Amino acid sequence: MVLQRFVYKFGTSSVVCAIIRRYSAYPIKPKKPKAEGDTKKFFVDFKKVRVIGGKGGDGCISFRREAKVEFGGPDGGNGGHGGHVIFTGTQNESSLSSVQTVLKASSGIIGKSSNRHGKDAEHLYTEVPLGTIIRDQNGNELTSLDGEREYYIAACGGAGGKGNQHFVSSEDTTPRYAEEGAYGEDRTLYLELKTMAHIGLIGFPNAGKSTLLRAISCARPKVAPYAFTTLHPHVGIVEYDDYERVIVADIPGLIPDAHKNRGLGVSFLRHIERCLCLLYVIDLSIEEPWTQLEHLKYELEQYKPGLSERPHAIIGNKMDLEISRKNYIEMKSRTNLKIIPISAENRQNLKQLLVEMRDMYDIESVTTEYG
Repeated sequence: MVLQRFVYKFGTSSVVCAIIRRYSAYPIKPKKPKAEGDTKKFFVDFKKVRVIGGKGGDGCISFRREAKVEFGGPDGGNGGHGGHVIFTGTQNESSLSSVQTVLKASSGIIGKSSNRHGKDAEHLYTEVPLGTIIRDQNGNELTSLDGEREYYIAACGGAGGKGNQHFVSSEDTTPRYAEEGAYGEDRTLYLELKTMAHIGLIGFPNAGKSTLLRAISCARPKVAPYAFTTLHPHVGIVEYDDYERVIVADIPGLIPDAHKNRGLGVSFLRHIERCLCLLYVIDLSIEEPWTQLEHLKYELEQYKPGLSERPHAIIGNKMDLEISRKNYIEMKSRTNLKIIPISAENRQNLKQLLVEMRDMYDIESVTTEYG
């Protein structure tokens, strides 16, 4: 009892623990210290970055001075080149949050006497997720890093300056000047991440997109019974028996007037611009679910004209409910498109869905490859 009061009053610091170990048969271990800094990570798919190439090293002004050598002549070495700022694509990153807003490469080393050239600076490599588009200040697309180890030189380093030994001529045998190193490129770029997926899932909040992605792939997006559970895109891979892999992207839910910045807006639709085809996930348990399809297509057109005309299919979710089965019959009479009835939570009729997804993928991939 006395030991408990002592611990309650003075805590479990290292000094208190040392005293307890000395006079008690039941020593108490000190508490594990908390991690330093903020451990939260946020999803970033757009970033403004300033890139600065390294400055080249200055050339050296030097003359050879040695015993019994009357006319040693100039021996100043050249400066080293500045480093480049290089973006490389990698699968190890899924967000632009790790990219710093200012990237500056190292400068080259100045030249030395005895014709010793300065060392070139090392390049600054920055990894970005696959699918990152790099634009200039005017919005023009410079490149897109879609493959592993693809790279783009964002800012070139400056050239190293020439030493005075480089300027020796018959007219000037002892030049007393050298060249300064050039400054590296300094410009502002915009990085935009567009998820690379074959099929995109589009639907209202709580339509069951995340539950469906968990059911057909190994992805584990958050699932909860409230709106806007998905705050950033999730990507899952569906593997077939012939080892073909279809990548499926789940984006945050859309609501009417999302293009007016309601809800989470429509900025996340950039992640389905590269998708070969789309899957509209409709919640059949609500009243008049067929209106969801009209709202979704309208929001896609407001973001980018023609996006809703991309090859697509309709998924009727939550078929395990009685009202959903009634709405399914009504919705089939209102549209000519094929509706795939499923229950993502109970994993019903997922086999038919996977077959339809594979057919869409095969047709569109062949069409894209051969035009």
